[in-house]
Amino acid sequence: MESKKFVYYFGGQKADGNRDMKELLGGKGANLAEMVNLGIPVPPGFTITTEVCGIYQATKGLPQEVVEQVKANVRRVEADMGTKFGDVENPLLFSVRSGAAASMPGMMDTVLNLGMNKATAEAWIRRAPHLERFVYDSYRRFITMYADIVMQVGREDFEEAIGHMKEKRGTKFDTDLTAKDLKELTEDYLVLFQRKTGFPFPEDPMTQLFAAINAVFRSWGNPRAVVYRRLNNITGLLGTAVNVQAMVFGNINDRSATGVAFSRSPSTGENFFFGEYLVNAQGEDVVAGIRTPQQIGQRLSLRWAKSHGVSEEERRRRFPSMEEAMPENYRLLCEIRAKLENHYRDMQDIEFTVQDGRLWMLQCRNGKRTIHAAVRVAIDMVREGLITKEEAVLRIDPLQVDHLMHPNIEPGAAKSNKPIGKGLAASPGAAVGQIVFDADSAREWSARGKKVIMVRLETSPEDLAGMDAACGILTARGGMTSHAAVVARGMGKCCVSGCGDLVIKGKQFTLSGRVFREGDYITLDGSKGLIYGGQLKLQSPDLKGDFETILEWCREVKRLGVRANADTPNDAAKARSFGAEGVGLCRTEHMFFEGTRIDAIREMILADTLEGRKTAIQKLLPVQRGDFLGIFRAMKGLPVTIRLLDPPLHEFVPHEDAAQAELAKKMNVSVEKIRNRVKSLHEMNPMLGHRGCRLGITYPEVYNMQVQAIMEAALAVSKEGCKVTPEIMIPLVGKKEELTFTKQQAVKTAEETLAAAGHRVDYIVGTMIEVPRAAITADQIAEEADFFSFGTNDLTQMGCGFSRDDAGSFLRHYGSLGIYSKDPFESIDQEGVGELVRIAVQKGRRVKPMLKMGICGEHGGDPTTIGFCHKVGLNYVSCSPFRVPVATVAAAHAALKEKRQMEQKYKAIAAKL
Repeated sequence: MESKKFVYYFGGQKADGNRDMKELLGGKGANLAEMVNLGIPVPPGFTITTEVCGIYQATKGLPQEVVEQVKANVRRVEADMGTKFGDVENPLLFSVRSGAAASMPGMMDTVLNLGMNKATAEAWIRRAPHLERFVYDSYRRFITMYADIVMQVGREDFEEAIGHMKEKRGTKFDTDLTAKDLKELTEDYLVLFQRKTGFPFPEDPMTQLFAAINAVFRSWGNPRAVVYRRLNNITGLLGTAVNVQAMVFGNINDRSATGVAFSRSPSTGENFFFGEYLVNAQGEDVVAGIRTPQQIGQRLSLRWAKSHGVSEEERRRRFPSMEEAMPENYRLLCEIRAKLENHYRDMQDIEFTVQDGRLWMLQCRNGKRTIHAAVRVAIDMVREGLITKEEAVLRIDPLQVDHLMHPNIEPGAAKSNKPIGKGLAASPGAAVGQIVFDADSAREWSARGKKVIMVRLETSPEDLAGMDAACGILTARGGMTSHAAVVARGMGKCCVSGCGDLVIKGKQFTLSGRVFREGDYITLDGSKGLIYGGQLKLQSPDLKGDFETILEWCREVKRLGVRANADTPNDAAKARSFGAEGVGLCRTEHMFFEGTRIDAIREMILADTLEGRKTAIQKLLPVQRGDFLGIFRAMKGLPVTIRLLDPPLHEFVPHEDAAQAELAKKMNVSVEKIRNRVKSLHEMNPMLGHRGCRLGITYPEVYNMQVQAIMEAALAVSKEGCKVTPEIMIPLVGKKEELTFTKQQAVKTAEETLAAAGHRVDYIVGTMIEVPRAAITADQIAEEADFFSFGTNDLTQMGCGFSRDDAGSFLRHYGSLGIYSKDPFESIDQEGVGELVRIAVQKGRRVKPMLKMGICGEHGGDPTTIGFCHKVGLNYVSCSPFRVPVATVAAAHAALKEKRQMEQKYKAIAAKL
């Protein structure tokens, strides 16, 4: 019986795998195989599958059959390359890299130049003395990576050693060190390795290879990879694959180079070849940002020189583009770019190396991009006939849409303030914040509610959590394809990279002669690469143009309605401008806190008699009517769901002594009376106390006034020629009889108001489903309700049994233990709270098949929850105004994914016939 295949070969004319095998070979391995199959020059190698990662995580070792398959595939690479692994005279060297099914740039570990040892280095130099510098450069890099990744002793001491060497030689760049310098440095590294690890550096290449493979599998669980998967909602993967590939060298001479490119701009989506390269370098140099790279195309090179004040003579001498310096390789790279884009039908991120004038491709994948670029690329590719509108919509990540709402610097503020520095426009948008210099400080300051900008010499994967906490990132080193730039774009964070004039010392930096310390404010313009001192005024983004086109395409395919939670006319107008199809939740209590309105509600609370309460509450009638008028007018006939008073009365009274004394004076009553009333309103658990419909039952005059205000406003707008259908919503109903009582009161008041006006306006009365009992008895409640709206905030609190205000103390720990994969207040707990929603939908529709249902909790803007809402058959979701575009894209995704699933299902059925 043939043993299971754990290792897949790529190289020569045909690969064992292809691009459809990402789950097994990881994205990198599948795409390397695909490039081989397309006839693109790829150094040969092999991929160890993600299944082996699962075995490794369970056993902390490799099965013998995997070891044997690896050795067999090493022999295949030797045959293709004409070199031998471990041979001193004709050595084959490998790179060992990770590659999961989902792209995780820079998050896991890579080892280059594997197979080098003293004997190999000495023999190589004997054969080719002119390559001495290259040999020791490669050897010292390998020792550093092996120490850091395989032995886990870190690379800081090695970096410090090369820093000392450069200081001693009076030079700034690694490339300025001589062969003699690098030989001395390599010897120092070998001594340092033994001191740090307690073992001599391994000389046997096969030992090196299996140690590196184990290390890459181990890196699946490293902290930065775990954080990245959490931040990007990457779940359900077996693990990473490992790609072992023959080394090609970009640091062999000045006819060699390494680079990273995107087939279109990852920042703007413009259709031009966008990339950077370094002559006489290895791949890590480009993404690490240690040297500022050169541009691939002449057009970008000229633009870069202009923005950095570099003369044309100096640019051509010191920073020529690849198009100028290596025209043949540039032409071939452009052909490969076109071939890959047409084949994958998406923007590609590619890595390449030129070894002694020969171009090799090391990677291709769908490129990370900003939301601005995603929109532009999607629309352009539809126009180019590469993809359909539906595919374009599915290319837009709903979570990324949130990044479009990021502000920009007000033109007036930018005009009146001079920038203090300029770098590369690495990730668009603007950010104002206080300076911090490390990831831990960024997290700590952000947790205290402060907006921070993280300033670093260059970022590394260890900075990921800090980058997530910061609102902007500024680096002194690095290009447009550096770690900082790529990760910031993926996160939607404003980033300015490669500000060469930035001098960082400890917890301060100097720029344009000014010193900035930790805690000082700066402003970044990531769209132009500018840095300003102090806090500049920002403005909201404009969502017109290409993004409006995407939203139109989304509206064509989505089934779920998208409404907004809006409590004021301004909120309603803003929601409408973002494309809201109505108001799904208007919280009337928020109106009570404005200006002197609070006095009237307090007067009502303090009244001793029914008449006193009615007199006080009537003072609120005109102001509530005015608010509803504004909202109805802003929504221009779209549905508006108004929730009657929900919070307990104690929220409206003062609890501090001074405030109570002031209120007593204003109300002309004794302080004692105020204190006694406040005391009587105190509840041990107000969330489950005298609130919602319970207030409407014990103080019906409050709800009656609100219904009268709603109907009077609706009548006024109706008479202006605009159709209005108010949706009056009773909160916190747990029993049918509660809704029966409050609905009767509401209908009575509404009908009296309409009769007095001699005019008719349609209205409906429904309820929030936010008490678990209401969900379980939804069939009974549906007999009275005209609609359901799921209040998932309270439904989560009562369903899970923990308070939203207190759950933060343990939910993060729960997340790390996998008890809850996501915070149930951010994304609905589908198995528990979601099941209550599902039960309520089924029971409610059994009584009234056309019963309108929506969701109005914070979950209404979460893409995962929106997918769930689509699946269970809700009519709409409601979210904050700024999340309306997010919800619109997510609703379209839900509809298109369902359509695809149905198509696959019917195809499967047809295939069986």
